[in-house]
Amino acid sequence: MEKIQPGKYVELGYDLYEIAPDGTETLVHQTDTSDPEKIVFGVTRGMIRPLEEAIDGLEPGGEFDVKVVADQAFGPRDPEQIATLPRDVFEIDGKFDESVIKPGAALPMMTADGFRITGIVDEVTPTEVKMDFNHPLAGKDVRFKGRIITVRDATPEELQPATGCGCGCGSDSCGDSCGCGEGGSCGDAGCGCGN
Repeated sequence: MEKIQPGKYVELGYDLYEIAPDGTETLVHQTDTSDPEKIVFGVTRGMIRPLEEAIDGLEPGGEFDVKVVADQAFGPRDPEQIATLPRDVFEIDGKFDESVIKPGAALPMMTADGFRITGIVDEVTPTEVKMDFNHPLAGKDVRFKGRIITVRDATPEELQPATGCGCGCGSDSCGDSCGCGEGGSCGDAGCGCGN
């Protein structure tokens, strides 16, 4: 059996838990067995270091269970990731949909560079919408519990530095998902990755 080492293509399945200050754990994301997390070990950017260390050397079927403190997971909450935008930015055909644009709603947005990101509506006023673009798990301790599904040599294409999204990638161009409060597929939130 092949072992995880740099340059290996890896598929892993896991449950991601948020750990509250009192130690209570809440499941916030589960990978689907038909669509596991896919990375190239040592190549995919933004992997959370303690998770990477926990799976290093494992073979298919190997299990991992790692708790990660906030600073090593998705980082601290950053007040600079909160933006107040004019309400008209959210209008479609001159109409503002209050059933969609409301506190707590996760909205896909586009950066000036054209990257898709997801923000959470924090507040809506008659003239502005306050959005929080912090990762939903920023400032939170987390736990990854799962097993390795596949380990094989990566193809030349897979060895190119990853710039796409997925739970094992960085959030520089990710959009929404993960059940981490963003969209639905880790891709945008980058559940297994840091910022």
